[in-house]
Amino acid sequence: MIPKYLYPLFWDTNRDEFEPAAYPVYTVGRVLEYGDSSAVAWLRQNFSEAQIKEIIRTERRLSRKSANFWALVYGIAREEVAALREAPDPLTRSA
Repeated sequence: MIPKYLYPLFWDTNRDEFEPAAYPVYTVGRVLEYGDSSAVAWLRQNFSEAQIKEIIRTERRLSRKSANFWALVYGIAREEVAALREAPDPLTRSA
């Protein structure tokens, strides 16, 4: 369950039954993208720093702005952050 003050971040879920631990990528990504300081405090209480860093590194759905900010906060090199790397051009992929 998530606290009621986080409900606006999870507008597309059944918030009364939502289990954040069952969907860590979705939960962490949503808070990093849209959360305020109280949401981030909740995030840090409920997910380990290692989990948060791994999601920052791998989650392509983060906006470039959010990904850059959180990479700076957590000391992650830009080249390690999926959302900051250029997507491969599907027209030029090798056979």
